[in-house]
Amino acid sequence: MTKVSIIGSGFAGLAAAAMLSKSGQEVHVYEKNDQIGGRARQFEANGFKFDMGPSWYWMPEVFEQFYNQFGYTTSDFYKLERLNPSYEVVFKDSRIKMPAHLKDLYQMFEDIEQGSGVKLKKFLEEAKYKYEAGMGTYVWKPGKSLLEYADTEVLKSMFRLQMLSSVSSQVRKLFKDPRLIQILEFPVLFLGAKPSSTPALYTLMNHADMGLGTWYPIGGMNQIVKAFQTICLNQGVHFHTSDSIDSFEYKDDKIIGLNHASGVTTQTDYVVGACDYHHLDQQILDPKYANYSPKYWSKRKMAPSSLLFYVGLKTRIPNVKHHTLFFDADFDNHANEIYESHIWPTDPLFYICAPSVTDDSVAPEGCENVFILMPISTRLEDSHEVHQQYFDIIAKRIEETLDYKLDENILYKRVFSIQDFKSEYNSFVGNAYGLANTLDQTGPLKPKLLNKKLSNLIYAGQLTVPGPGVPPSIISGQLAANQILSLL
Repeated sequence: MTKVSIIGSGFAGLAAAAMLSKSGQEVHVYEKNDQIGGRARQFEANGFKFDMGPSWYWMPEVFEQFYNQFGYTTSDFYKLERLNPSYEVVFKDSRIKMPAHLKDLYQMFEDIEQGSGVKLKKFLEEAKYKYEAGMGTYVWKPGKSLLEYADTEVLKSMFRLQMLSSVSSQVRKLFKDPRLIQILEFPVLFLGAKPSSTPALYTLMNHADMGLGTWYPIGGMNQIVKAFQTICLNQGVHFHTSDSIDSFEYKDDKIIGLNHASGVTTQTDYVVGACDYHHLDQQILDPKYANYSPKYWSKRKMAPSSLLFYVGLKTRIPNVKHHTLFFDADFDNHANEIYESHIWPTDPLFYICAPSVTDDSVAPEGCENVFILMPISTRLEDSHEVHQQYFDIIAKRIEETLDYKLDENILYKRVFSIQDFKSEYNSFVGNAYGLANTLDQTGPLKPKLLNKKLSNLIYAGQLTVPGPGVPPSIISGQLAANQILSLL
């Protein structure tokens, strides 16, 4: 039996573990933290259950397809509820609730800008084509070389996929109202680049948003981790938490052993690096086996980091939605401060998630569970004073919009920022969303799935193909598993 060691227990690591164990391999997953799940961990405090990372459940078919491979369906693990409205967007002079159903969405656009309902329908038809082409073909390519994309049908589709124009240019050709433009550009923020720098291919995210809907697993996003863990355990996967890997033993250009922080060395036949790619490449590997140089990494365009607040409130917030985007400040200015000037934002955009609106199990009775996220540059210095300054700014904006005094109702508050991303996840420069999905960092131009010098090391996760986000990470783990299975 072949022994496969997986470093990191985020969704990529869990997906790879389940697939490899199902095929009959002996699989061990090593996690540096005391809980599996990577960024999708959950913690409890004062009766509140806080999801630490992902909070949007998009692309439900990716989860369903994964579960189906093991004889399960989503409902075997958790109740999935579609949110309606999907989310609310706060602008300076208005608030827009995003309806879950397309006919209502078309009418809402039409009411805001005459003629935009028909334009939105056409725009989403193209987004659906991109989504089906992307999720059906592109994301399942291991990204070894550009030759993977030399297929005639793929090349023909690339023109329709609009790889050479930007999301921003495509949106702004059709719509003029700045609110509609921001709503349509917002989903690509999850991809880690400005809409003007993101290929128009990624308007496929608008289909994920508006066509497929925004969902929520009752019990929190960590229910997905528990589902993956159950599948892994049923396949015979061995989990090792609080177990950090510091270096490797090598022989004949292969990794033959893992050196643990505890001083123990364990044997292995294959390794899946599902932890932070840069950390494995530059800190764990012997430099002669690194896939890339420090100079290469210094030139990568990274997605933002985030300033996060986990807040437990002693009362409910009147009229708050499950997801609320605060776009009541200058969108372009905040984006420039993240990607260009790399300064703390002067007037930030932010997002709040209140899962207790949908799910009573995540907060004590009569209380509100709130997760606040403000995207920031990775090139900033953290400090308690700065964190508190921005919490005060956010609290004031929430009070002005929702008529609720955040400060007066706090039972619990925890801050998580750049240094925490580094210490908790070994995150390269403290990023929250991996590499920016710019054209020169798409597909085969991302860091490679295979190590170029070690025949038994395969990478997985948000810094390699297909990219950042929960569904892409699930796919990445399967791609890594397939690579190993093809070598056996």
